[in-house]
Amino acid sequence: MKFTPTEIPEVIIIEPNVFGDSRGYFLESFNQKEFEENIGAVNFVQDNESKSSRGVLRGLHFQNPPFNQAKLVRCIEGIVLDVAVDIRKGSPTYKKYVSVLLTGDNKRQLFVPRGFAHGFVVLSESACFAYKVDNWYAPEHDSGIAWNDIEVGVDWQIAEELIQLSGKDALLNPLSEIENPFYYEEAIV
Repeated sequence: MKFTPTEIPEVIIIEPNVFGDSRGYFLESFNQKEFEENIGAVNFVQDNESKSSRGVLRGLHFQNPPFNQAKLVRCIEGIVLDVAVDIRKGSPTYKKYVSVLLTGDNKRQLFVPRGFAHGFVVLSESACFAYKVDNWYAPEHDSGIAWNDIEVGVDWQIAEELIQLSGKDALLNPLSEIENPFYYEEAIV
């Protein structure tokens, strides 16, 4: 596996070794030893999967402590633009974001540490998206920021009129209007 830091060094692109032949392909999507050697100790406790159609935007989500989560995300089929926003107060990259195309073909994964809001939009006709989290889902700690927060300014690479949001995501506020418990000094893994 190849581990590549992004413009926000704590957010890491992971590219697995893919072995293909006339029968198809094989890849190792996760290896605890390699992960710990390149990123650190993370104990993933839950795997999630979603299928969405073109224009579906899920995010920008995070969970508040003590149920904050790190995520390891990938697109199994289709194409998504995946986004991680630094919401750690005091961070040199506060309110900055990283966006990465994750596709069924490129097999890339993205590690999103604690202290980041996460979201993705589907750019293909449909997409199957899977991710690991290192803490349990806790609805009472569920939170997020508006997908179109002007101060963050994510370029979603899709026309706004094509974006489809859940009712909950449509009601999310900008980062400046929410109670934000994340600080740069805290451990992110």
